[in-house]
Amino acid sequence: MVEQARITRGIFGTLPDGRDVERVVLRGTDGFEARIITFGAALQALLVPDARGAVDDVVLGHDDLLSYVKFRKFFGATVGRYANRIAGARFTLDGDDVRLDANDGAHALHGGPDGFDRKLWQIVAAEEGEQPSVTLLYVSPDGEASYPGRLDVRVTYQLTGPMELSVSFSARTTRATVVNLTNHSFFNLDGLSAGTGILDHRLTLAADHYLAIDETAIPLAEPPRAVAGTPFDFRDPHPVGARIRADDPQIRCGRGYDHNFCLRDGAGVRLAARLESPRSGRVMELLTDQPGLQIYSGNYLDATTSGKGRAFRQSDAICLEPQAWPDSPNRPDFPSPHLSPDDVYGHRTVYRFSTAGAS
Repeated sequence: MVEQARITRGIFGTLPDGRDVERVVLRGTDGFEARIITFGAALQALLVPDARGAVDDVVLGHDDLLSYVKFRKFFGATVGRYANRIAGARFTLDGDDVRLDANDGAHALHGGPDGFDRKLWQIVAAEEGEQPSVTLLYVSPDGEASYPGRLDVRVTYQLTGPMELSVSFSARTTRATVVNLTNHSFFNLDGLSAGTGILDHRLTLAADHYLAIDETAIPLAEPPRAVAGTPFDFRDPHPVGARIRADDPQIRCGRGYDHNFCLRDGAGVRLAARLESPRSGRVMELLTDQPGLQIYSGNYLDATTSGKGRAFRQSDAICLEPQAWPDSPNRPDFPSPHLSPDDVYGHRTVYRFSTAGAS
């Protein structure tokens, strides 16, 4: 019997300009599988067994390239050069005023109107073995989207355990700049074939504080707020939907959860979140070395986009985005996103899956 290859490559589609987009499949055990496409260096599919052994895709996305090109929803994408928002699409860096391309009202969001999620990345390594991996490269020119410095960015997807996917980012710059990269996957641990939402998923966060926002989702000019006594207290497990309709000004601002949670201090990669589906028994632990975790409960999914056999509606999935805090280039009181030519940007996140009893 010939053992199935742990990694395979193929053409996923062709861009309007004629360039091919590849898909790389990393195979683990018991059906665990990650599929990555070179358009946006995106996690296109993630197959995970449930408590009964049935395998299903647990991330939103599309089965065809045209939909990724047509609809910019960040499904599974590598987001940069700066994930999340920068207020007023401007900041000061080393005394110079940097003006960005606004694409979220007056603000810059996820790298502007043509961020890393819209770029064709290059595969520079694909490794077989017990921990198969693929590394993708994108070189962002100096001044792209008005950001200073040429930025050489690499992202590596690797299966680092039987049901464990690690995503590692690195970047070097030729000039002082700001960098904040993340993966923007939308998770539903019921599996997409179930046709259910995530409001009953139980969420636990290693965060005692969060950033309150204004009506445009920019952090307020105040220190992080304590989660205690608010709908943002996930220090113990709570269903995502248990307090999502609370009469709370911050819930109204985000139309649900769309907030940065300030992770507890710690060295290196540490546990930041645990998400559990009572229906399927799937459990996902998220470990990261980043200072923040943006929680987005799919508030703006409105059925105008569909994929993988279903229309995506509000709270069909949840994003857990490890990253720097939003608007950090304008907030010296926040952890710094500054990158100099002498330094290397690094970010590692681990998605560790297991199963518990299903209802």
